[in-house]
Amino acid sequence: MSAYLSEAPIFCYNRKAMYGYTGKSLRVNLTDTTHEIIDTPMELCREFIGGRGLGVALIAPHIRKEPFSEEMPLIFSTGPLVGTASPTSGRMSVLSRSPLTGTVFDCSVGGRFGTELKRAGFDFIFITGISRRWTYLEITNREVRLCDAEHLAGSNISDVFKALNTEGATAVIGRAGEKRVRYAGIVFDGHYLAGRGGLGAVMGSKRLKAIVVKGDGKVSVYNPDALKAAREEIMRLLRASPAVFGEFGLSEFGTAALVDLIHARRMEPTENFRKSFFSSSGRYSGYSFRSLYKTRKTGCRGCPILCKKQGSSGEIIPEYETASHFGALNANSDPEAIVRANHLCNEYGLDTISTAATLACYAEIRNRWLSPDELVEHVRLIGEREGIGDTLAEGSKRYAEQSGSPELSMSVKGLELPAYDPRGAYGMALAYATSNRGGCHLRAYPISYEILRKPVAVDRFSFEGKARMVKISEDMNAVVDSLTACKFVFFAASLEEYVKATEAVTGMEYDVQSLLKTGEKIWLLERWLNCLNGFSRSDDDLPERFFTEPGFRSDGTEIPPISRDEFRAALERYYHIRGYDKEGCPESLAEQVGH
Repeated sequence: MSAYLSEAPIFCYNRKAMYGYTGKSLRVNLTDTTHEIIDTPMELCREFIGGRGLGVALIAPHIRKEPFSEEMPLIFSTGPLVGTASPTSGRMSVLSRSPLTGTVFDCSVGGRFGTELKRAGFDFIFITGISRRWTYLEITNREVRLCDAEHLAGSNISDVFKALNTEGATAVIGRAGEKRVRYAGIVFDGHYLAGRGGLGAVMGSKRLKAIVVKGDGKVSVYNPDALKAAREEIMRLLRASPAVFGEFGLSEFGTAALVDLIHARRMEPTENFRKSFFSSSGRYSGYSFRSLYKTRKTGCRGCPILCKKQGSSGEIIPEYETASHFGALNANSDPEAIVRANHLCNEYGLDTISTAATLACYAEIRNRWLSPDELVEHVRLIGEREGIGDTLAEGSKRYAEQSGSPELSMSVKGLELPAYDPRGAYGMALAYATSNRGGCHLRAYPISYEILRKPVAVDRFSFEGKARMVKISEDMNAVVDSLTACKFVFFAASLEEYVKATEAVTGMEYDVQSLLKTGEKIWLLERWLNCLNGFSRSDDDLPERFFTEPGFRSDGTEIPPISRDEFRAALERYYHIRGYDKEGCPESLAEQVGH
């Protein structure tokens, strides 16, 4: 492990590429406007798979550098399944150090960028330096050019998308990224966001406005017949899943299908998490959006689920997190305002969760909720860093601390919490606290067991068994993000089926346990990198509100505050299972690299 933490070059391997990988990657230095095509370090691929895992290994030697420094890499990393017939294999990971949280940070993103990058002949792009002028990177197969982008500077996403006028896949930042809003994202193919953590601000700090990639190659597969069989089995499980293809599932209504379910469980974050119930949420449910906007299905390259929804006039329908946070979290029941706010976030390249949560924090501190029109206008102010938007662009944690009310930032490690109130699902509470990238539901997603499974056999108001559940889920999702696949498919399929797909693509032998061990290795490396930057046990905590205030009490139903003692005991069990020392550092890595 120490090799990945040293300053020694990591692009020194020259090994024959495995099936599922191109064997070549791209390194770009924006400072001196140079690039080189390098051999993909296959030893790291064998050890960390690809996607998130490979990216974390690549960024490890640089993790103590500041997010906006010349030396901080921005990495676009594919996995072995990308560009193959494996279901939901069109995803990829973007990695850097977050300017919002200071943690090592990755975003799994869909669209078709990952597929085009593989077809262009590259496993990953490793970008360092700062350009003197605004520039964009153009990749056509293995031809690479850095092009002038001064004419694109100051433009938001749709204008850049139109100006590029390309058949290739695109990664673009809007004005929020240019202005280094700490939660600016990177927008792929018009409306797929690597949204959380501010990776768009990192891209903006490098004066890199866009990347365009187009490829016509094919990804080599070891056993196409075995891959076809694995695909058919995964598809059979997907078609049989009520959560995916059911009458009220993801394919039919998108993630906004969760609005009604989370409402019924009385765990929808309301008024900056002061409550966990919003009586008017039905106005922006998946069903309501479909009725109002006559939605149609769309989705990522190679995805059979098509969970994205688009209105008949081209409106991008908000995901669940966006709808809930611009809705209940901000005491807003106007679906049109939610769609408008979502549109502005897409245009500026803003993380909808952090934007909405920061506005809710702002509203509570001011003791006045924003009207629907004010809500939309404040999104614009943040994107422009104009007026109060300049302060809010720093995120809720910095804003709340500056305002003298740090307890009103509903965040963990500086990352604003998503739309599941932890008082309504204790596994989620533990997952928020232990997440390596901060308050995130996708590191573990234990509510798939606590809320979504039928029949529900797990007590959501208990920490019993949750430490191990969270640990296993964290390891599994590290694998999923490294392959790279979509987490939604695992509502129906399992790693058993993806083992077969991965073996068919790569020709290497895998089993579930070996993949989970790899996931554990990825997780522990992330944790160690955070420890190097000063994160410790004190950061594995929730805002005090969740331990002192109930979420809901009415009609014999109660969402009580979480017991602080029970939470601490669960965290202690989690530390023991993970092998962390008393300060939260992985003991096995500490021994290898030294304190």
